[in-house]
Amino acid sequence: MIGFRRFLTAVVLSVLAIVPKNATAQVKVMTSGGFAAPLREMLPEFEKSSGLSVEVILGKSQGGGPDTISSQLSRGVAADIVILSREGLNDLISENRIAAHSDIDLAKTPIGMAVRAGAPKPDISTVEAFKNTLLHAKSVTYPSSTTGIYMATKLFPRLGIADAVLPKSSNAGVAAVAKGDIEIAIQPVSEVLHVPGTDFVGTLPPEVQYISVFSAALVAGSAKSVEAKKLITFLSSAKAKDSIRNSGMEPLTSHQ
Repeated sequence: MIGFRRFLTAVVLSVLAIVPKNATAQVKVMTSGGFAAPLREMLPEFEKSSGLSVEVILGKSQGGGPDTISSQLSRGVAADIVILSREGLNDLISENRIAAHSDIDLAKTPIGMAVRAGAPKPDISTVEAFKNTLLHAKSVTYPSSTTGIYMATKLFPRLGIADAVLPKSSNAGVAAVAKGDIEIAIQPVSEVLHVPGTDFVGTLPPEVQYISVFSAALVAGSAKSVEAKKLITFLSSAKAKDSIRNSGMEPLTSHQ
């Protein structure tokens, strides 16, 4: 009996020895909403091909509040990779939260507008039409992060409509438009293009457009840097192009 147990133990140990050490390793990715859609689409293929599992944590690129990526990292929320606006990533780099020279730009996307499914699509083909649409809208939602900061602090004042638009604006999100609680959403196209219960209106006129660049980087001190680099390589590869374009973004890298 003792000999059999020793034999069984030896078999188990030999099997464990040939199982890839990273088969159950988990990579934690903290991403802003702008890149969440293509990331969700790509992860099954990456997990299948790499043997790694990925946990996704949502956070805002910039702004105030406890849900920004910076705030979450500051209070100890663990992450191996961050994906967010280039502006937000530059903030993290200045805070020494990013591994040196690990950042890479993945994709870019313009700002677009969405309304509740079936609702009339407003005219935003020109700056004046866009301006009138905002003035006549009963309610507006836009992000509290990078693009929202641009609209609230630069675009609306530049168009002379801040006093009229800001009081009826919120950061409720495109889901509130789908429910009928908010009339229009103005967000990066990747956040509004395929949201159930909404219709995509189009992109803002070029004269008032803001192109968001979304970037990835390793978090300084990550214990899974080797595994995390594999995911960043995948996200910046040719395999990721279709998912990025399907979400209304344009890939910025095409490494093989």
